[in-house]
Amino acid sequence: MGNKMISDETKQIILKLQQNEVTEQAIYYNLSKRVKKESEKKILKRIGDEEGSHSEIWFKYTNKKLKPQKLKVYFYLLLSILLGYTFVIKIMEKGEEDAQDVYSRLAQEVPEAQEIYEDEQKHEQALIALLDEERLQYVGSMVLGLNDALVELTGTLAGLSFALQDNKLVALSGLITGISATLSMASSEYLSARSEGNQNAKKSALYTGIMYIFAVFLLVLPYLLLPGKQYIFALITMLAIVVLIIFAFTYYISVAKDLPFKKRFLEMAGISLSVAALSFIVGILVKHFLGIDI
Repeated sequence: MGNKMISDETKQIILKLQQNEVTEQAIYYNLSKRVKKESEKKILKRIGDEEGSHSEIWFKYTNKKLKPQKLKVYFYLLLSILLGYTFVIKIMEKGEEDAQDVYSRLAQEVPEAQEIYEDEQKHEQALIALLDEERLQYVGSMVLGLNDALVELTGTLAGLSFALQDNKLVALSGLITGISATLSMASSEYLSARSEGNQNAKKSALYTGIMYIFAVFLLVLPYLLLPGKQYIFALITMLAIVVLIIFAFTYYISVAKDLPFKKRFLEMAGISLSVAALSFIVGILVKHFLGIDI
């Protein structure tokens, strides 16, 4: 078939698509080697095989054998270790969804283009829906731990910032409160899961505790690093970290679980910042009415 009947511009577009398919094939094969469940391995390898078959179709038009982009393969492998393979796959597939216009234009010169696009959207999406990554089974526990930590600790640190006006004292109080709350929250999640007959209650408690202590460390960090009397700057930095954590976690969940991003982000950020503002006012009032001067 060769390059017959296609323009140079179309050939360049096909080369990019072919490179993408070859690279994603390598990514799927790498992911299949990492997962433990045999059913997951087969699904990931099957998707990789389909990416390879698509690259072979493009090869008929380019006559060029391409190799995977190693840097991209390693990047996604690292990302899968940190955030899970479901997140990585959804990110890659979103990129293909955005290519609809490209495939539509190609279909005018390359008959197989529309067929490949439909295959990507239907068959591969059906296979991806069969994936059941363990960490995503505990999203509820993760959300519980993170939400509770952000709301409770943001309010506590904001109130203590003005009441104590010393970063080291705020950090000390925040760490004691945060660690105690982590143990309490994890225990409560364990008992709640057990009462519901959840056989994985320990893992639910573990995910809740991990997310809680992770938030505690990041929120207390500005008070540990900044000079003692710069408590206002530490408070502002802490609030910025809160927004960044909410943004990152909400984006992760929205991609991995196909949930709306904007509404969930604004809701979480609004609650946390509102609690912080109210707690800061409480700190001012307590300091004033009790007449405590530290």
